[in-house]
Amino acid sequence: MDELPIGRRVAYWRNRRKMSQQVFADRLGKSKSWVDKVERGVRRLDKFSVVYEIADVLQLDVQLLLGKDPERRPENPSGVDQVEVEEIRAALERYDQISAFFYAPPEPPPLGEMRKAVTHAWLSFQHAKYGALARTLPRLLREAQAADTAYNDGPYAREAAHLLGQVYQISAAVLRKLGEHELSWIAADRSVIVSQRAGDQLLAGVATTRVAMALLSLGRARPALEINVNAANRLAPGTAGNDSSPERLSVYGQLLLQGAMAAARIGDGATVRDLLAGAEEASRGLDGDANYYRTSFGPTNVQLHRAAAAVELGEGRMAVEVHERLDLEGFNALLPERRAQHFLDQARARALIGDIDVASEMLLEGDRLAPSEIRCRPLAHEVLSDVLRRTRGTPSASVAELAEHLSVGV
Repeated sequence: MDELPIGRRVAYWRNRRKMSQQVFADRLGKSKSWVDKVERGVRRLDKFSVVYEIADVLQLDVQLLLGKDPERRPENPSGVDQVEVEEIRAALERYDQISAFFYAPPEPPPLGEMRKAVTHAWLSFQHAKYGALARTLPRLLREAQAADTAYNDGPYAREAAHLLGQVYQISAAVLRKLGEHELSWIAADRSVIVSQRAGDQLLAGVATTRVAMALLSLGRARPALEINVNAANRLAPGTAGNDSSPERLSVYGQLLLQGAMAAARIGDGATVRDLLAGAEEASRGLDGDANYYRTSFGPTNVQLHRAAAAVELGEGRMAVEVHERLDLEGFNALLPERRAQHFLDQARARALIGDIDVASEMLLEGDRLAPSEIRCRPLAHEVLSDVLRRTRGTPSASVAELAEHLSVGV
């Protein structure tokens, strides 16, 4: 991309944004002919004001348009800038499996190294290190795809597919956090397909929750509910010869929890209660909160989802009551991503009941625990904006500082 003429880069990013030349021209206030000449290099872009206007319409950093690396903001080390998301997108657009039909696959990375890299990526996600993870994901995706292609016909095929399925899940999870819901859906969908090749029902079950979460983020709550419940019914412990192992209980329970979140988005309180009750029963088969298949499932996590579902149903008071009854020892043992997400949910709950000061405190608590969960998520920006709008007088210095980090106007 760097060596391309600027007109070609304009065409590249316009196509990425799925804009026709006519639509792009209309948004710029130019003619279609003008756009065509720019993209073919017939007309030069020699005014910075026009370049900046084009970058604004294409919603990208002007440095990318100029063929340079976007300036990273050192004051926000936990943030993720646009070039990192585009690199993840490019990695997801690779189809090495098709190329392998025509050319010998590249030398794959050793599976031992892949296992370590995937474990490290999961730890990065569950500790809410989204910035560091976004920078490593493109390479991890490429290597996992190469391994899956190279080992496809050998004795390690299932293990390679299992690792790639996990990498797609990690990608789906972090992209959803960053508000890249369409990309999240693509990665999650890939994970379901690869997990089936890996021959692991439970991995496919967790992949299903990733698809459902992406759908929910896209406003597709009913399909999200249906696929969670359907997968849970197939994986239910004690039915159709299924065991009642901690792994199965965790994946089954997680499917029910995500189903409850989808039902809450629809406003179906009865289904929310039924699914939460099923998840709570499953959690009793575990020795506390565990992390089988990276689910963090257990009794405490069920309560966090109970509070989150109450927020979605508009029942802020109930969400606060659930929070006040939490087992603090169990809560503090959960991974940072889960706890910070809960603080964000509690900020929303407090805002619902008009307790703006405590809503601010919850956002700050989440930021202290896992800055990326607050600073990188569009949802957190929306909550902070609402809190600031409803704050009487001048916000505290800590809230004002957080707003500055998030570029949210005070």
